Amino acid sequence: MPKLLEMTRVSLKWRLTRRILRHIVTRAARRVLLNRTLIDNEGGHLRWLSRDLHRFLSALEAEAEMLRSGAKLDTLPSFGNRLMVEFAIYTAAGDRVLRRSGIAPACARQVIADLGWDVYRRGLMLSSLPIRLLTRDPGRRLRWTILLRFPFNAPGAPGYAVECRSDGEDLLTHFTHCPPQTYLRRLSEETGDPLALETFRATWCRYDWPGADVIAADGQRGHYRRTQTLSHGDPVCNMCWVARTSRGSEEACHNKPIKPATDTEA
Repeated sequence: MPKLLEMTRVSLKWRLTRRILRHIVTRAARRVLLNRTLIDNEGGHLRWLSRDLHRFLSALEAEAEMLRSGAKLDTLPSFGNRLMVEFAIYTAAGDRVLRRSGIAPACARQVIADLGWDVYRRGLMLSSLPIRLLTRDPGRRLRWTILLRFPFNAPGAPGYAVECRSDGEDLLTHFTHCPPQTYLRRLSEETGDPLALETFRATWCRYDWPGADVIAADGQRGHYRRTQTLSHGDPVCNMCWVARTSRGSEEACHNKPIKPATDTEA
């Protein structure tokens, strides 16, 4: 009986979580998709109407539910790790639905990138607000912001695996396992769809450059550096969160690459 009650509690928790996620994604889709030009597979330009958006959202939920069954969510060790894979499911589902609707793959990737950034930026602004009110120091803002710790709590594979250390004022987070990346890579391989992983690279893997600048909130760019990434096949995402952008790259982030660099900001 206690086990049944626990399963019921967890089920209710995730039903509520997914309802909130649907609300977040729906609002972001409305902001993005009704306010941009789309390009179809023939090169034609079009704009979606409200009914097009409603069809997309219905198809998105159906696709996400289908993909969820293969995401191995029950193997993930924490709520935060699982939450990030839930977002990755929406990334994959949105890309697949757009392409199936006749939107050109490059355009679909950009739409998903914009939609994901809308969600990510708003989350960063909210989570970093208390820290931004407490200190004006960009380094402290970066080090203290909760999103650098949650949901990236790192119990190891199949969850996040990360080595975290300070390098002076800078913060180094070297990820060797990333559940969303693992899921999208597996989906890409199992379905024979290389565009699934490419969409992940073009979206999630490019958010941290502007995201770090949002957290630091000092009007400067360059608060994030990375030369390797798991989605490119490297053994690590060697992230560096830079406190002072006035320093050169040789002075900041003493994180020697394990292999030749393959990843730069787009």
